[in-house]
Amino acid sequence: MLELCDSYRENVQRVDRVLRVEENFDIIKKVMYIGTDEVTFYYIDGFVDNGSMNKLMIYLLSLENTAPRSLKMGIESTTYFVEHSMPQVEAEVTQKASTMLQMLLSGTALLLGERFGDSAVIIDARTYPARSVEEPENDRVMLGARDGFVETMVFNTALIRRRIRDTNLTMRHMTVGGQTKTDVVLCYLTGTADAEYVSYLEKKLRSIQTKSLSLGHQSLAEMLVQQKWYNPFPKIRYTERPDVAAAQILEGSVIIVCDNSPEVMVLPSSIFDFLQETNDFYFPPLTGTYIRIVRQLVFWSTLLWIPIWFLLTKNPEWTPAWLQFVLPQEHGRISIFAQLLLVELVIDGLRMASMNTPSMLSNSLSIVGGLILGDFAVDIGWLIPEVILYMAFVSIASYSQRSYELGYAFKFMRLIYLFLIQFFNVAGFFAASGIILLFLLTNKTVNGKHSYLYPLIPFDARALLSIFFRLKKKADTDTQTAEGRSNSAQ
Repeated sequence: MLELCDSYRENVQRVDRVLRVEENFDIIKKVMYIGTDEVTFYYIDGFVDNGSMNKLMIYLLSLENTAPRSLKMGIESTTYFVEHSMPQVEAEVTQKASTMLQMLLSGTALLLGERFGDSAVIIDARTYPARSVEEPENDRVMLGARDGFVETMVFNTALIRRRIRDTNLTMRHMTVGGQTKTDVVLCYLTGTADAEYVSYLEKKLRSIQTKSLSLGHQSLAEMLVQQKWYNPFPKIRYTERPDVAAAQILEGSVIIVCDNSPEVMVLPSSIFDFLQETNDFYFPPLTGTYIRIVRQLVFWSTLLWIPIWFLLTKNPEWTPAWLQFVLPQEHGRISIFAQLLLVELVIDGLRMASMNTPSMLSNSLSIVGGLILGDFAVDIGWLIPEVILYMAFVSIASYSQRSYELGYAFKFMRLIYLFLIQFFNVAGFFAASGIILLFLLTNKTVNGKHSYLYPLIPFDARALLSIFFRLKKKADTDTQTAEGRSNSAQ
C-alpha cells in the first residue's frame, strides 16, 4: 500500500515501486524543474490530453518556484501552488494515497514536488478513447433525436444534463469493484424521485463487495439483484437513448450510469415498462396509441399463439368449422411437438450464426439459409408448412420490443406450455399459465414500492391506461398562467 512521507525522493521511489514504472510502458514519469524546485509528473499515456499537458508544462517551466520560501513545506505550499500557480481548471490537493492511486489509474495526472511533503496535486486533463455519439443500433426511431450513450460515463451524464437544465438534477458518484474501481453514477431529480428509494439504492451500491465489474452494467445488475436462476424474466430495464433516460428521470425514475457501458439502468422497472418504445412519444397521440396497442397484441401473441394452436391440434373437435383451416391436414413424419421444438432450436441457431457472420453477408445468408432449410424440411416430410409459418411469425414478432431478455423469457415460457400440453393436454395449459403467473409474481427486482406487475399490482388505473393509450401532453399550470399573462399584455 502506498504511503507518502515528508521526503520527496522517498515519495518518488515509493510511487515508482507501486506503479512499476519500469515495467509498464504506458505509465509516463516526467521529471522537470519549476525554478529551483524539482517536480515529477505521473500519468497514463492515452488517458490525458497531450495538448493540455504540453501547454501546462510550458507554463510551469516559466514560473520561478512552486511556492515562496516563507511557506512551510507540505500541505501549505501545495495549496498555495494550486491556488496561485496552477492554470488547470480541475486540480486538487490530497494527502490520501488511495485517492492518488485511484485517480491516477482513472486517467488523471499526479504531481509530486520537493516542497509538497506528504501531499500531492491531482490534475484532471483526461480524454478517454471514445466512439462518436450516434444513434443506437438496437433502439432506432423514425422521428426524434439521433444521439445515443457511449462507453464514456462523463459523455453520458453530459447528454442527460443537456436535456434537463434543472438544479434539482443530482448526479451522485461512487466507485464499485475492488480491482476495477468502476465509476458509477446515481442520477435522479431531487423532489421528484422517491427519497427513500434513492437512499436504498445508494446504500445497496455502496455495500457491493466484488473484485470487478468486468461486464459493466450486467455485472452491476447481478450484484443489485440476487436473482433466482430459474426465473428468466428481466429484472432491470436498460436504454441507450438519452431522451428516454431524461424522460424517465422527469417522471421520477432513478438512472444508474456505469462507466464502460453504453446502456444505463432505469429503476424501478416492471414488465410493462419493457413494452414501451421511444417511437410512441415522437408520433401524435392517435398514432402513438395505435402503435402501443399493436405492440401489446403482437408481443403477447408470441407467448400464446403457438401453445393455443398446439392445443387445438391435439383436440381438433374443439375447433369451430369456420376456424378449421388453421389445423394441419398432414402431420409430417415426426410429431408436431417435435417439429415445434426443432424449429425453436433452428431459429436460435440461425440467429447466432447471423451474429457471427460478417455484416455484409449476414442478412443474405440468414434469409437464404432459412428459405432453403424450410423448403427442404417440408419436402422430405420433417416439417409441415403450418409449423414454419406460425414459428416464423413468432420469431419476427418477438422483435416488436427491444429487450432480448424479455424475448427469451417468453420463449422459455412458451416451451413450458408446449411440454405441459404435450403430456397433460388442457390441464397442462392451465398449469403452465399458473407457473408463468407465479414467475411474474415472485420475480425479485430493484423495484422499491412497486411490484413487477405494476400498475396491475398495486392497481393504478391512470398508469394502466397509459400503457395502452398515448395520452396528450398537457402544459403545466404555471406555464399556462404565464402564457395567459403574456397574451393579455399583448
